[in-house]
Amino acid sequence: MTRYAVAALLLAAACSSSPAAVIDTVISPTKFVVEDGNQRSVIELPGTPVYACGLKPFLAWAQRLQGQNIEPGKNGFAAVSVDGVPESVQSLMIRNGWLQPVVLDDDAQAALTERRGGWACSSAQAPFDMMHTRVDAKVLAGIALNESAYKGRAWPWTLNVAGRGFFFRTRADAYKAIRFLVANGRSDFDVGIMQINWRYHSKRFASPWDALAPATNIHVAEDILNENYRKTHSAVKAVAYYHSANPQPGREYLARFIQHLSQLERGL
Repeated sequence: MTRYAVAALLLAAACSSSPAAVIDTVISPTKFVVEDGNQRSVIELPGTPVYACGLKPFLAWAQRLQGQNIEPGKNGFAAVSVDGVPESVQSLMIRNGWLQPVVLDDDAQAALTERRGGWACSSAQAPFDMMHTRVDAKVLAGIALNESAYKGRAWPWTLNVAGRGFFFRTRADAYKAIRFLVANGRSDFDVGIMQINWRYHSKRFASPWDALAPATNIHVAEDILNENYRKTHSAVKAVAYYHSANPQPGREYLARFIQHLSQLERGL
């Protein structure tokens, strides 16, 4: 039986015997105490706590959970009420940036790249450390800071339309903008954290929504960089060609990239 299944069973058992089960104490993003009548049990969630900002900010945020009723939710995981809607404690922790699941789902990717909760103090390179596969994370972070930097971090819900950048608050907002552009016959725009050009690379994605997913966007950027390297046999040209094969804009792009690498080395 997997850790996920064990955790689900423990959570269900802890809060199924009585409708009055409550969260007594939150110890960490993965561990909390449930009180059910006169009995207390310690529940553990799968995943890794996110402590980039330390433990104290998490404990301050978690105070809102103490005393809340808890009951079996979907897939057996315990649920609490958030704005009147039941939500699993695990999903709540992930969505708010305090828990890193084994597999980075959409909520985890959004929390990481938006720097929610415990991710707020992470480095600009952190999303790429977590989601890269075949290209060095620092290289990807340097390119992303060229492409979608917002307040010193690469922002996932970014579009560039005919040279003008737009930073959207949510993935849904950016998706609506893409649908509007496509419906009006536009393809001259770049998408996502790595700013993949829609005209030339849309077939690499399952859909516009898929193109905005940070991990998917990063993996397509890795494909493009590796293709550039195979063509040029030069890591420098592979980065420059990510923007333009023309020498002058390519050199200017590379200069900004090197500046961002320097900032990352200094712990941006």
